[in-house]
Amino acid sequence: MSVPPQQELPRPGGFPEIRYKRYLPKVGPSGLVLFSGITLMCSLGLYRTGQGNLERRELEREKVWSRIHLIPLLQAEADRDTYRREVAAKEREAEIMKDVKDWKAGESVYNSKRYTPKTYVVVP
Repeated sequence: MSVPPQQELPRPGGFPEIRYKRYLPKVGPSGLVLFSGITLMCSLGLYRTGQGNLERRELEREKVWSRIHLIPLLQAEADRDTYRREVAAKEREAEIMKDVKDWKAGESVYNSKRYTPKTYVVVP
């Protein structure tokens, strides 16, 4: 005598629901709030960077113009110093060569009428 197989069936009313989710309370700000905050911070940072670049550019322009306006003053100082040195060198040359006949102190050693500045600085 063979027993017919018995199939398992759900109980009357069905099986209870299987809990596969974790029901945790929401902690912290939502994604939209985080995204808005990051966007705001990035925008503020870019704005401040742009303002810093404008200020840096203005300071650089001011430095360049101050140098441009100082060039004539510095050139005049250099010219006065060069003249003072040439006069002192001419006086020393006249003192040293006073016993040489037909020697003219300060006369150019070049066969040209064109002015050629000295290429070295004579230190007294």
